[in-house]
Amino acid sequence: MPFDFLTDDHLAQYGQYKGDPTVQQLQDYFLLTPAQLQHIATLRFPHTKLGFAIQLCTVQFLGTFLTDPLNVPDSVVRTLAIQLELPKTVDLPRYLERRATRFTHQVTIRQMLGYKDFDLVEVLHLMRFLYRHLLVADERPIELFDRLTQRLVERKVVLPGPTVLGRIVIRVRERVATHLHRQLAGCLTDAQVDALDALLIVPPKQRRSPLDVLRTPPTRQTSVGLLQSLHRLDQLRAIGVSDVALPFVPGARLKALSRHGLTAWTGHLSQMAASRRQATLLAVVLHLERSATDDVLDIFDAVMMELSLSGERLRRKTRLRSLKDLDAAALLLRDAVQVLLDPEVPAATVRDVIFARLGTAPLSGAVQAVSDLASGQDDTVAEAWVETTATISRFLPSLLGSLHFEGTTVAAPTLAALNFLKGESGKRRSWKQAPTAFIPKSWEGVVRPGRDVDPQAYRVCAAYLLHTLLKRREIFVRVSLRYGDPRTQLLQGEVWEQFRPEIVRSLGWSTDPAVELAALTEQLDQAYHRAAARLPDNPAVRLEKRDKGATLVVAPLDAVPIPESLLTLQTQVDARLPDIDLSELLLEVHACTGFAFEFDHAGENPARMSDFAVSLCAVLVAGACNIDLKSVAQPTHPALTLARLNWVKQQYLRADTLTRANACLVAAQAAMPLAQVWGTGDTASADGLRFSTPLRNTVAAPNRKYFGAGRGVTFYVLNSDQYTGLHGRVIPGTLRDSLYILGGLLEQQTHLKPTEVMSDTAGYSDVVFGLFHLLGYQFSPRLTDIGETRYWRLNRQADYGDLNEVARSYINTGLIAAHWDDLLRVAGSLKQGTVPAPDIMRVLGKGGSLSGLGKAVAELGRIAKTLYLLNYVQSEPYRRRIQTQLNRGEAVWTLARKIFHGEKGELRQRYREGMEDQLGALGLVVNAVTFWNTRYLTAALGWLEAIGEDVYPQDVARLSPLKYAHINMLGRYHFEMADDIAAGALRPLRDPDALQSEWLF
Repeated sequence: MPFDFLTDDHLAQYGQYKGDPTVQQLQDYFLLTPAQLQHIATLRFPHTKLGFAIQLCTVQFLGTFLTDPLNVPDSVVRTLAIQLELPKTVDLPRYLERRATRFTHQVTIRQMLGYKDFDLVEVLHLMRFLYRHLLVADERPIELFDRLTQRLVERKVVLPGPTVLGRIVIRVRERVATHLHRQLAGCLTDAQVDALDALLIVPPKQRRSPLDVLRTPPTRQTSVGLLQSLHRLDQLRAIGVSDVALPFVPGARLKALSRHGLTAWTGHLSQMAASRRQATLLAVVLHLERSATDDVLDIFDAVMMELSLSGERLRRKTRLRSLKDLDAAALLLRDAVQVLLDPEVPAATVRDVIFARLGTAPLSGAVQAVSDLASGQDDTVAEAWVETTATISRFLPSLLGSLHFEGTTVAAPTLAALNFLKGESGKRRSWKQAPTAFIPKSWEGVVRPGRDVDPQAYRVCAAYLLHTLLKRREIFVRVSLRYGDPRTQLLQGEVWEQFRPEIVRSLGWSTDPAVELAALTEQLDQAYHRAAARLPDNPAVRLEKRDKGATLVVAPLDAVPIPESLLTLQTQVDARLPDIDLSELLLEVHACTGFAFEFDHAGENPARMSDFAVSLCAVLVAGACNIDLKSVAQPTHPALTLARLNWVKQQYLRADTLTRANACLVAAQAAMPLAQVWGTGDTASADGLRFSTPLRNTVAAPNRKYFGAGRGVTFYVLNSDQYTGLHGRVIPGTLRDSLYILGGLLEQQTHLKPTEVMSDTAGYSDVVFGLFHLLGYQFSPRLTDIGETRYWRLNRQADYGDLNEVARSYINTGLIAAHWDDLLRVAGSLKQGTVPAPDIMRVLGKGGSLSGLGKAVAELGRIAKTLYLLNYVQSEPYRRRIQTQLNRGEAVWTLARKIFHGEKGELRQRYREGMEDQLGALGLVVNAVTFWNTRYLTAALGWLEAIGEDVYPQDVARLSPLKYAHINMLGRYHFEMADDIAAGALRPLRDPDALQSEWLF
């Protein structure tokens, strides 16, 4: 076979039943029409009638005839037998005795249903269909294979063998790729082609080609590192392809080309066909220019954050050094004031006495010293930033010269100042013409101490505001992946008008804000009345009087007692879990789920090497355990040589493949009955795991609480109530979780669709509540400061009894009504994925041109928050459910820490992509361990029930699959399995009365 994207499992399932059809499928495909029943009635024998009906409905459902017509689920046989009024004792195997009858029936069925044989005409049709599809989209070969299968079913064509469709997929993909390469190469001039080819030539006395140098991201978060990253950006622009007018090419296709070019060796690229090489290099350079812009702005952000701290330290040191002179001047002026206040000194001679005693010159010097050294500013931020003048002056001109900043109307004054500082070539700049409208009031005394502008302070103020507005996305850069304008990504204009009815219907909202506000008012009234009625009977909640009203105080939850039966059950199942190496565990999980087949080659090469799963599992073990590949490599094993492991890691391990493999494991876990006991998948929790990063990189940020004097990152993960991780994201340092909690929910690509997300206090904000409510999700944070939280009301005249003093804040309904259409537009854009949730959170949370909209979202969020709080304080089971889910998330991190044991648990990656890949591998391995434990917990519970042990459902619901004592993660990595285990069989459960495994000694 010239391709290998069709796995054995896929081939086995092609044109076959995948379990019992659903009730809906039975109604759609297995209900016989009167004409069909009439024809079947003409057949002689019961087994012939039933066999004919089975073949007929099989073609309707699968689009093909089965080699064994009777290889169908029992539910299909029962459904058809009932319709044909046949007894259960029909001797159906007799239908297989006469092959001629079966084939005659197939011809009749084709005629009855209008099905055609697969011929050359259908081949040409499929090729044209696939060609047109690939010109506007990019899908994996297996997805294209399934699309062709569905197309044939729709056209009523009997399915051919799977290899026939596989060859069509490969052939068309190759043609489309060739067409794309020629199309992109045709956009280049000869000079641009020469410049791109020169990237692959290693200069004399150098070890790396220019391409290798350019695709190596910066690692230094200093002003020098910022200048180096700007130089790298200038080098990329000097290639001269930034403004190449590209034809309409799907973004996914360009992304696939750049992905391959970023990972392929230079020698391999140079050996490509000319058109493919030029197209790949063009895609790489365009991608690198955008990512290099992001690197510049990431470093700029880190440098400015560091300067904000160092500036304050320098200001304090300067103040300390000047205290001696300030004290002397103050004491001299004190003596002068004492003379002024002395009643024995005549008023007419007081000046003469002061000058005679203290002297005119010393007094003038003291006044000048106080003016210079004493600060009249309440806000010392400006004074602190002025201390960083030398550093900012070092990189600001280059930054403004290399990047073109744009912004909203709010940022217009700052942009005018930046353009002034940038200046025009050949013209002399006059500081009298410098724009000053952007200067904040707190900076006026520093930037304009007199009538004239201080140039140094002006530059610092402009850099400070550039950094501030850039974080709010009021200032943005178009040629950027992460610092673009999120407003342009919102649905707008004709597109919004076209999709508005469908989006509003899917969200369950009305286009009339009065209707929704009336419904929310009634809902909030009912919630207040219920809470007030239950308040006297709720010992866990008390009404506490405060100076400005009252608040509800909730008592902490008591620990749930652990019954003796649960302790016994935990001991029994733990003792029977088989001992296993982590490497073998991954191979066994792959044998059950096939998750390794979700990893495809970066260059879209459909062929796959032998023992690929072994190599991939070794790479995953190394990444998850935070050890190098040498620790898992075996020179004598072809699949485990160091060179092969490095190649597999480079070509297969990336974000999109890890996401697909993780979705595969989540689906496998959700299908197990024991996982369904723990949860339905409708609930999830979000939390972050902190990692110190001792190596220099541009992603980490300081946080003394978690990283001491160093820096680190946070791996922020959404965990389901079935103990599986749904989505993970690497964020710098410990940025506020509220920026990312909604993004994880919307971006996760598993089949589970949580509708409620729980978090700790760090994930809370009114804007988060508002966006969750708009999208139809329930946000349920565990608030540690619930006694200080404000409760809001919509009905000003309503009487809530004892809660009147609690509900003393009022919702601005007019603001919600005025922005209702924009609220729906934001929700629809998030739902459709046109705008990233963290970016829109930055805009809504920080004001600017969308400040009114941000306030409207917050107002709506206060309604949702109050509804949540009233439910939270009156329902102890609800509070306990939140606590239980958060505890599960923390238990997941405990397992992750045990697995990620190498290098003292420090993340030693220099680049963002490396961090995302390694922590993605860690999340995948954690899910694999969870799945394996769930599988064997099920077996252990079944064995206990079989021998007559008492197993109570309430105890089973409190078991956890996050166990690791029986898993060896240290020092021994064998990638071998017995044939029966590879075929899906379970290992023997451990006998707790026998000796422990050898590796424990």
